[in-house]
Amino acid sequence: MPLVTTGALLAAHWAVGAFNAVQLDHLTAIIDGAARAGRPVVVQISENTVRYHGGVAPLLAAAVAAASAAPVPVAVHLDHVTSADLVRAAVELGAGSVMFDASTLPYGENVAATAEVAAWCHERGVWVEAELGEVGGKDGVHAPGARTRPAEAVAYVAATGVDALAVAVGTSHAMLTRDAVLDLGLIAALAADVPVPLVLHGSSGVPDRLLTAAVAAGMRKINIATQLNKVFTAAVRDALAADPALVDTRGYLRPARAAMAAEAARLLGVLADGEDARTAPGAKVREN
Repeated sequence: MPLVTTGALLAAHWAVGAFNAVQLDHLTAIIDGAARAGRPVVVQISENTVRYHGGVAPLLAAAVAAASAAPVPVAVHLDHVTSADLVRAAVELGAGSVMFDASTLPYGENVAATAEVAAWCHERGVWVEAELGEVGGKDGVHAPGARTRPAEAVAYVAATGVDALAVAVGTSHAMLTRDAVLDLGLIAALAADVPVPLVLHGSSGVPDRLLTAAVAAGMRKINIATQLNKVFTAAVRDALAADPALVDTRGYLRPARAAMAAEAARLLGVLADGEDARTAPGAKVREN
């Protein structure tokens, strides 16, 4: 399969899973899970991960190469980027979409910075996601109880020209428990009014039934990182506990990679259930 863009995936599918890779084993697991599920996937690399690796090239170049050889459509996306320079570097390396995060800036500065990045990316065929306000859990202004107002979201999209919008509907980043409560009515209202795909950040804290319901209500791109990290790390701990003499990293990373791939496949199935619910007889579907 050729490398695709996030925009192309959303043109072909109602909803897509977007999973964060921190290292090469994560990248392999995500693509293996997507292949097992027979579903497309977005591989995301965050600015924090770029910082961890000392630069954008090592993991992003590997992601582009792996996506190009994958048996299912895979997009490579730069996640929660605050630096326009990093956006430019990632696009040069083959990233087909970026999430530019100016959410901590005052509204006017947010709009100006995001519009500038979006215009530059669009000249190069790159899809741009942004965030209005800040979803909880990243030391920003929004607690999990914060909500995005539809009218403000519509105005922000018009002012910036972005291709997708991350909205606050009850999630929080980096949750270790899966008990977030989503405002499904707000999701439906946003999907009806906002003319671009909606993105759910902090989805690791959302139980399966609400992930399915969120997609059915109108969410299009579902970001998941912590839940996959939990599964990966638990498998590493189990492997090391079972064999205290184990020193070959492949001995504990292989089962961790397999566990993460299985969870990625399972989660993609949960999101597919949401797509099915939208198209079930009697379902009210309004495309945005």
